[in-house]
Amino acid sequence: MGAEHVYVPNMTQPMTAEDLLQPHVPKHAQLVRGVLVVREPPGFRHGEITARLASALMMHVDAHTLGRVVAGDAGFKLQSHPDTVRGADIAFVSWERLPQGSPEGFPSLGPDLVVEVLSPGDRPGETLAKVADWLSAGTRLVWVIDPERRLARIYRADGTQQSLTETDQLLGEDVLPGFSCTLAAILGSPGVPPLPKGLP
Repeated sequence: MGAEHVYVPNMTQPMTAEDLLQPHVPKHAQLVRGVLVVREPPGFRHGEITARLASALMMHVDAHTLGRVVAGDAGFKLQSHPDTVRGADIAFVSWERLPQGSPEGFPSLGPDLVVEVLSPGDRPGETLAKVADWLSAGTRLVWVIDPERRLARIYRADGTQQSLTETDQLLGEDVLPGFSCTLAAILGSPGVPPLPKGLP
């Protein structure tokens, strides 16, 4: 999740989710209550962590036929009039909630699980606002991963929260039953490539 404090100026009227799909709109942008928010692309380490966790989630979801996993800031329409479209670093949506083919635009729902991987420029207040938007739209579980501090914060739809250190397990709980992995396995060791399986 890149910092999101750059707003497009001189907007004469609120934008809509449909406007956000137009070719002239910057690609690294979201819509927050009708206001376009332009963000810089995230860095390499952010992408590496996102890819590693998305791969683990997709393997589990596909093995148990649970639904769909998307990554890369896939957008979801969370509010209307004015519209809010948020992008998730990783999201899981169950088959029950999105049984049809993959939509071309932004589905009007909060994913069952959202993962936000923080970037160095992210502001705490903006992160919390984004978490609140996800939960208000029906998301059941949000993982906010902080690579710099090697921590994670878990937010649930029932209002409970939990902090994890790198030795703790990320659990799918009732959203992704059976999924677990240590936070350390997702974060890796900066600058040190992982050993192939089977090597000491």
